[in-house]
Amino acid sequence: MPVTRVEIDKNSGFCFGVVNAIRKAEEELRRGPLYCIGDIVHNDIEVRRLARRGLCPIDHETFSGLRRCRVLFRAHGEPPSSYALAVRNEIEVIDASCPVVLDLQRKIREAHARTRTGGGQVVIYGKPGHAEVVALLAQTGGEALVVEGVEDLEAVDFTRPVVLFSQTTQGLDGFKEIVERARERATAPVSVHDTICRKVANRVPQLKAFAASHDAIFFVSGEKSSNGKQLFSVCREVNPRSYFIQHASDIRVEMLDNIESVGVSGATSTPRRAMEEAAARVRQLAQECNLL
Repeated sequence: MPVTRVEIDKNSGFCFGVVNAIRKAEEELRRGPLYCIGDIVHNDIEVRRLARRGLCPIDHETFSGLRRCRVLFRAHGEPPSSYALAVRNEIEVIDASCPVVLDLQRKIREAHARTRTGGGQVVIYGKPGHAEVVALLAQTGGEALVVEGVEDLEAVDFTRPVVLFSQTTQGLDGFKEIVERARERATAPVSVHDTICRKVANRVPQLKAFAASHDAIFFVSGEKSSNGKQLFSVCREVNPRSYFIQHASDIRVEMLDNIESVGVSGATSTPRRAMEEAAARVRQLAQECNLL
């Protein structure tokens, strides 16, 4: 069966926060080498490209030992302690924190201040250890509770008021389930704040339709991307012939057996050129094997 159509998902690719962070990094790299706490984006291709231009990823331990240099804070945001350390060590901060994340940090900080006097508690629906969640948790001095699934609600005292937020990149369906289960258990008020970024949330129905319209899907993403794993699971639910790949070279000819239509999509951390390379690889293999 010949491959007759190869389409790149027009709704895939970098979100605003990632675009902004990469733009700032490129601007600052014109002035010379630059440090970045963590990978600027969870995509090896983009990390290597910027590393060649002088962007050096570091961890927080290395950051704490730096003096009088320039450090970029990526889109995920940083805890207050990182800003304080930068001031102490005379570090110039290039703040590329996503505005949506910064707004969420402010909301959580303010909610925590209110709950401390009112006996309530801040609960964050998110992935423990994720950079964004670490910074969100720090807004409360580590006092907020992080729940990743319904089972984690066991740690919440529902006899006390709850103020519920979400990590910006979580799925709407998961958040709705957490809200529903929290309200079922609560004997005190539950205040819900839907803080999921709509660029991410809107991808789900769009991706379902895209995955359903093709015989096979190649989903390009870095293995560290939480958003990528979440969106790939959406593809697999709709289309069992969905393949998670990091590079175009991961595509093998046997993946194209009995396929006419191929869709290529990616995470909000996937550069467009990575998807274009995947599409080109499909066409090349199909042509070489007389499938095109």
